[in-house]
Amino acid sequence: MATPQQIHYKQNRLKQLRAFCHAACTGSVSAAAEKIFLSQPTVSLQIQALERELDTVLFERRGPKIRLTPEGELLYELAQPLVEGMDKLHETFAVHCGRVDQGSLDIAAGEATILYILPEPVRRFVGQYPGIDLRLHNVTGRDGLEMLRADAVDMAVGSMLEVPDDITYRPVVTYTPTLITPKDHPLADKQDVTLAEIAEYGLILPPRHLSTWRMVDLMFRQQELDYKVTLEAGGWEVIKKYVELGLGVSIVTDLCLTGRERLGRVPLERYFPKRSYGIVLRRGKFLSPQTKRFQEVMDLVFPGEPRDRVGRQRRGEGDLGDGLMG
Repeated sequence: MATPQQIHYKQNRLKQLRAFCHAACTGSVSAAAEKIFLSQPTVSLQIQALERELDTVLFERRGPKIRLTPEGELLYELAQPLVEGMDKLHETFAVHCGRVDQGSLDIAAGEATILYILPEPVRRFVGQYPGIDLRLHNVTGRDGLEMLRADAVDMAVGSMLEVPDDITYRPVVTYTPTLITPKDHPLADKQDVTLAEIAEYGLILPPRHLSTWRMVDLMFRQQELDYKVTLEAGGWEVIKKYVELGLGVSIVTDLCLTGRERLGRVPLERYFPKRSYGIVLRRGKFLSPQTKRFQEVMDLVFPGEPRDRVGRQRRGEGDLGDGLMG
């Protein structure tokens, strides 16, 4: 039978590990303290006590920022699933008792994903689990990945060109890259359009820092073709509207095309690879019951899609895409 001293020790160890894990996630003691509703000195003392008990240094301290030592990285790998499991114990227990009617789920996604991919999964999920507090965070690019790494969200949904080592990506649905033009444009609905033909017309593209621009630029440079961008605009609805107005042509994925637009459309998979959209997670993260249930709903909404691709084309920082080709 455990003594009161042993029970107190275990309770303290859990508090220390929770403080340590949040500090490791945020890279800041003050940010960790804010997240777990403790004072900064309390979090510092808990981490110091853990270092004394383990007889090691867990963080390199450089001003307000901290960084894990090799020993700290090892402890984080061991402790994070335990801390998350304890924090989610109530919800996990409810699931095993057949109840998934409470808790919360935070999902990061770009505007296009929220507009075109998530409506049906969200509708089904909310209808099936009305007691779960579902929050969609409209983010683009690396912001979504940073939220994942900081455990500010449970999962992300988007399209990835690059998958970092600490992230997992499971494609769920695939779309075709497509040229869109005004309805009366010379290239409208023409078969076998070449990049050389497209280069004769001004392009409407998203801002340069997003991956759509990089992908389009790469394809034209590989063909040694000059091209002109007549307009930078963010968001599919905006780009479709300005193409309809005759201000240029654009290259999108057919995800955003409903068939009701006054646009010509030509598939471009001859030049551009198909783009997948899928579920993005931090590698090794404890998956809450709510996260697992939402993944199941996604699979029901998009059945028959390939499940075994990881999208690891290149190593790097990665990004969640800009909702077009990126």
